[in-house]
Amino acid sequence: MSSENLPQSPAQEPRKPRVAVVFGGRSSEHAISVVTAGAVLRSIDREKYDVLPIGITTDGRWALTADEPDRMAIADRILPSVENLAESTEGGVVLSVDPGNREVLYSEPGSVPKALGEVDVVFPMLHGPYGEDGTLQGLLELSGVPYVGSGVLASAVGQDKEYMKRVFISFGLPVGPYEVIRPREWENDPSAARKKIVDFAGEHGWPLFVKPARGGSSMGITKVSDLSGLDAAIEEAQRHDPKILVESLLRGREIECGVLEFEDGPRASVPAEIPPVTSHDFYDFEAKYIDSAAGLVPAPLTEEQTAEVRRLAVEAFDAASCEGLVRADFFLLDSGEFVINEINTMPGFTPISMYPRMWQETGVSYPELVDRLIQAALRRPTGLR
Repeated sequence: MSSENLPQSPAQEPRKPRVAVVFGGRSSEHAISVVTAGAVLRSIDREKYDVLPIGITTDGRWALTADEPDRMAIADRILPSVENLAESTEGGVVLSVDPGNREVLYSEPGSVPKALGEVDVVFPMLHGPYGEDGTLQGLLELSGVPYVGSGVLASAVGQDKEYMKRVFISFGLPVGPYEVIRPREWENDPSAARKKIVDFAGEHGWPLFVKPARGGSSMGITKVSDLSGLDAAIEEAQRHDPKILVESLLRGREIECGVLEFEDGPRASVPAEIPPVTSHDFYDFEAKYIDSAAGLVPAPLTEEQTAEVRRLAVEAFDAASCEGLVRADFFLLDSGEFVINEINTMPGFTPISMYPRMWQETGVSYPELVDRLIQAALRRPTGLR
């Protein structure tokens, strides 16, 4: 029989890229990460991608979780957690650190590990330490798995507000006054550390904002009006991070701008404004996530102001060597000058969060935004770049 007459095997359809959405984590922003991941899981095009949800519990266990986005939202002011989504209280997910093997395993005590298949790209939806700070990015670099967002250095810089500001200053970006209290300073001589802050207040005035240097979602931040509230503010900040950042009050408007990586480079969205929150002392965690204080999109700025803040946002993205996405936060001072406050390398990403809203107004829908980030990660080579 000639080969032409042999029965032909049906052609295999190409496998869809597999996206592991990783969320939760050990930081105080665990619940916000779960909420964010729920929105992303709801929006990923299932015709285009296979999806594997992986939650990291508050004690660091990687768990296989239910793919049920509706259970990942804030309901009746109750915050969600990976522990309530995990399919097992003991089983764990293991990612290979062999760059030639992208297979994910699931194991339970006393059982043979089960192969869950290969992962083509990771969408890390973690906020704060142990996820957004370069630690997870380092693991993924070792594993040789492409991932959404910035690399190790940019993620670390974006998490540590002290070094973030130092990088911005070195690139000529305008930064507001700040002071840093390191753990050893407070432990060895709290009186000297306290005087350092009082001297800072003497130069720049009260009130001050005392915050964790490596925190997010406005957790651990206290607005301090005088010396009497300083120690309590430091104690609250140190519940989240032993290193403390102290900032002066900048009088002006809070402006945000999103940056997204396109094929031809990063572009900035239309900016947004966070108006004064009358029911809260400042734009704190409850205002952001519980009471859902709404921002103004687009921000009511002049054409010149809009162009300037967009330019500065892209400059900040490049200064910190960011990739994928960034939300850049600014103050528009009463003097008319923009001052950059910080960047977020993995900003809040629910449909009502400022970053997706800014891009929606710019012409990129939420599902398209998710798809662009995944595609950018798949295009990007792993390793040094």
